[in-house]
Amino acid sequence: MTTTESGLRDVARRLFLQSLGDCNVEQAFTQRVKREARAGKTFLAVGDDTIDLDCVRRIGVVAVGKATSAMLKALLPLLQGLTQCDLSGVVITNDERLDLPPGFQSFAGGHPTPNQASFAGAEAAVALVRSIRSKAAKTGDSLCLFLISGGASAMMELPLDIRISLEDTVKFHRELVHCGGSIAEINCVRKHFSAVKGGRLALEAKGILSYSLLISDVPLGHLDALGSGPTLPDTSTVDQCKEILARYQLMERFPASVKQFFSSAQLVETPKAGYLTSKAVTLLSPDSLAAIVRRCAEDLGFYAVVDNACDDWNYKDAAEYLVRRLQELRRQHSRVCLISSGEVTVELPRTSDFPCAQGAEKLGIGGRNQHFALYAATLLRPSDASVAVLSAGTDGIDGNSFAAGAVVDERTLLGEERRLSQARDALQRFDSGTFLEKAGLCIVTGLTGNNLRDLRILLSVDC
Repeated sequence: MTTTESGLRDVARRLFLQSLGDCNVEQAFTQRVKREARAGKTFLAVGDDTIDLDCVRRIGVVAVGKATSAMLKALLPLLQGLTQCDLSGVVITNDERLDLPPGFQSFAGGHPTPNQASFAGAEAAVALVRSIRSKAAKTGDSLCLFLISGGASAMMELPLDIRISLEDTVKFHRELVHCGGSIAEINCVRKHFSAVKGGRLALEAKGILSYSLLISDVPLGHLDALGSGPTLPDTSTVDQCKEILARYQLMERFPASVKQFFSSAQLVETPKAGYLTSKAVTLLSPDSLAAIVRRCAEDLGFYAVVDNACDDWNYKDAAEYLVRRLQELRRQHSRVCLISSGEVTVELPRTSDFPCAQGAEKLGIGGRNQHFALYAATLLRPSDASVAVLSAGTDGIDGNSFAAGAVVDERTLLGEERRLSQARDALQRFDSGTFLEKAGLCIVTGLTGNNLRDLRILLSVDC
């Protein structure tokens, strides 16, 4: 893979695809979770712990999120042949390519907003954990394994107030996602709304042996934001939740039933550290992916830098920062690869305030990665040659589009004022995906079975 053969845009695209392929969920899983036979006995090594499987009579698996299929493919062979053990599970995902053993229930949870299966799956997960806990005769004879990955916040949902309908829950999730808040802020609110988030699912398993196995799509230090932390102690508080609601003026955007809940005594604290017994093992994180990209870029002769300072920034601020940082680096190095993992925010207007030209009420096509890439293209000038800017989601889906993201360069809008005007118009209408698709700049992977947040790769080569 060389720049002379294909141009910088293609190099960036191939760096993304190669690194995503190398960041393998199943391989990472089997490195941290292993079945071992010693002295005629069978053990399961989970992280730094070892479980005597010969003493286990019940194993319950709850798997939720976009990486569920790959995680189960790695886990289930480790649990085969345990004749003394009752194995059951609840699986909630958007992947239909599942081959599950007897005793497992599957639910096609919604994303990016919940659906009826999200409710049913949450109820089944709670029922499974309660059943295992009720049958536990002694410590160590029952085991719960929680497999959590990105997307779980929408795929598994159950309001703490049972009077809140699915329709109102969908509206609640939609307004949160579009408010412009960071993932940690959005999930703080979700945790306090939900009966299964913010550690409340793990609370059902308190007192029995349980482990959370995580494919993380959240910032370092905010692991309890993953899937809104259904099985981890919650570090956020009711006061923080209320402050976020006020800062983004969310109460006025919520349905009446949701507004009433957040104003009521039902808004209570989530389980905190020291109260839950579930242990957590992180199998993969955005940092894992960034490290692989850096190694691949260095193999190609680039001076590679990882800079996540703009994680959770507004897309404009993030693009301006990263383009400026790339320009600074290229003054010192002839071949630069600037890597940034994490997410940017795009605040969308309420659809009722956003009529399109035909009078219907809808937004355009695209997501935060295509929005970032197109805005970055407006910042590039001919004097920046040669530069490529890629932004893509590791799950393969960007917003409401078919693409994972896009890659642009200094020639994307070169020399045509009309084209630059069209790009700015597409940004204004939140229709970056349509513009980039017509230009042939979208990155299309389909569902990847992974989710390690978004990745931005900025390349520069001196001409």
